[in-house]
Order: sequence, then C-alpha cells, then structure tokens
Amino acid sequence: MNQSNNQLWQCYQNARFLFTQPLSCEVSFAIITAHNPKGEILSACQNRLLDRQLQHEIEQLRQPYRAMVGTSVDNSHMEKSWAVSTTKDSALHLGRMFNQNAIYYVEHDNLQLVPCLLSPLHHKEQLIGHFSSRVNLVNELPDYL
Repeated sequence: MNQSNNQLWQCYQNARFLFTQPLSCEVSFAIITAHNPKGEILSACQNRLLDRQLQHEIEQLRQPYRAMVGTSVDNSHMEKSWAVSTTKDSALHLGRMFNQNAIYYVEHDNLQLVPCLLSPLHHKEQLIGHFSSRVNLVNELPDYL
C-alpha cells in the first residue's frame, strides 16, 4: 500500500467540519470537495476553478446543498467543500469526476469515510463516528481557500 495514501486516509478519518448553520441529524448527505485532486496540493486559484466546476455539477442534481469547509484537527489544512443532499452513489460519481481519493457520507449522524479513487482493497468504507461531534459552527467560512 502506498505510504502517502495511508497517511492521507488517516488524516481523512480525523477531519472536522465548519458550517455557518447547523444541519439536522436526520438528514442524509454527502460531503464532497474538488480541492487538491488525488491529494496533490494545488494553488488557491486552481482550487477555486475546480470548486466552481463542482458547484455547477451539484446544481445539476437539483438537490439542496450548502457550502462548508473540511479541516484537519489543528486547522492547518482546509478545503472548501459542499454538503449535498444526494445518494452515496451520486456522491461517489462526483468524487471520481473530480479525482478525489474519498468522500464523506452522513446518515442519521453517522459519519462514513468512503473511498473513491483509493483502492477498496486497502481502504474500505468505514464508519468514523458521529458527524455532530466533528462540526464547528462559525459566523463565516474562511475566505482564504
């Protein structure tokens, strides 16, 4: 197994989420980003372009969605993301379209880490805890992404 992919997978398991409004624990949704495809760090400008393309694809689903930010535990790494009311299969399709290693899926406050590009032999879908315990409400999302 690729050591850097294993390290990324560990980081994904510890992610936290910034929202400007709370979400109901009864709503099922995916968390998807277009930032840093395949785990490769891009410039802010490149990430913004990909983010706009992802938002366009999300709008085509005609489902509720909301901007949010996924962060590392210490907030040293942040990625603009989207909470999208969609099926897991639809979310995986978007994740693969934007070359993402994984997405998150939330059902009844259960946070699942779901591989997209990473090998399912080494990185299996896993329940990683309660979504609500990883959410921080903020007045506004960071604008330096």
